[in-house]
Amino acid sequence: MRKAVFIYSQELEKFRYPPEHPFNTVRGQRTHKIVRSMGLLSGPGRSEVAPVPAERVVLKKLHTGRYLRALKSAADGKWDAEALGMGIGTEDCPIFMGLYDYAVLATGGTLTGAGMLLSGDADIAFNPSGGYHHAGPEHAAGFCYINDVALACAVLAEHRKRVLYLDVDVHHGDGVADAFYDRSDVMTISLHQNPKTLFPGTGFEDEIGKGEGKGYCVNVPLPIGTYDDAYMMAFDAIAPPLIAAYDPDVIVFELGADALAGDPLGHLCLTNNVYARIINYLMDLGKPILATGGGGYNVENTVRAWALAWSVFCDADDSEDISHAIGGVLLESTEWQGGLRDRELAVSDAQRETVIPAIESTIELIKTNIFPIHGL
Repeated sequence: MRKAVFIYSQELEKFRYPPEHPFNTVRGQRTHKIVRSMGLLSGPGRSEVAPVPAERVVLKKLHTGRYLRALKSAADGKWDAEALGMGIGTEDCPIFMGLYDYAVLATGGTLTGAGMLLSGDADIAFNPSGGYHHAGPEHAAGFCYINDVALACAVLAEHRKRVLYLDVDVHHGDGVADAFYDRSDVMTISLHQNPKTLFPGTGFEDEIGKGEGKGYCVNVPLPIGTYDDAYMMAFDAIAPPLIAAYDPDVIVFELGADALAGDPLGHLCLTNNVYARIINYLMDLGKPILATGGGGYNVENTVRAWALAWSVFCDADDSEDISHAIGGVLLESTEWQGGLRDRELAVSDAQRETVIPAIESTIELIKTNIFPIHGL
């Protein structure tokens, strides 16, 4: 039986972005509440672990001392033009009470999970409060201050692990791709909305890495309106062959839920069934998995998706007893009596006619530019 660890602490509940900001830290708390109510935090192979704040020496594996000082000073009320030049205090990355402590604790959750995978204390670790994939060495961006997933990849690679970083957030995982752009010990695969139509404006098919990293950065831009079957067509054509050729030792999985239909910032049309299918594929690989949250700005949809993800990680998704237990009372909604899975969404002919040719073109470009590097 695989050992699955849910990383969470009530300490995380103390911190909030400003009320008008789209990023809502309550998502991790609510996910924890649901999976606990389902009985999925105890019993054989399941446990809950509190995050340990990340140490500064580890943060400096990616971020500069100058940036970390500016971030901490801003959180202490000492904000200046230099900090603003680093993206601290912008509309996207505002300063709020406890900012530095929150970023360090959330990052520590992801690093706690990485450490448990390395020690063998966990086979699967999920930190719903992680996934800050836009932060750079000296720059806050896209609601992200410290790049926990890039740091986790770096730590795992330092332990001579071949790392697969898979990102299904609607936004390109630019901070992680940049961190390993010239390295072959971390393969990054990001499926995201076409960057011509969404922040951060990077992640095109021809961004494939350089030097030793050429062919190890894989970007799969998707057209507005991409739906479940079209998304899986892209995923199945690209990810499994490359992952099999790369043969990673460990997987870091950014589970942003903003690719779901109804997200106020993204424009894809997925249901959470896609995430369950991808997780089942990852589980079948038999590799250790470090999963994090990420985007997701429709809170209800995001929480349900992450609770579903955890149930799949726990091999409980198909349990009739579990499905019965998570009716409207636990989810505080009368709409989801059937459980955590979304209903299928109707797809129009016009949607298919727009989406499928764009995805076929992307698949062909990746197969032409990247597959030969890996002998495919």
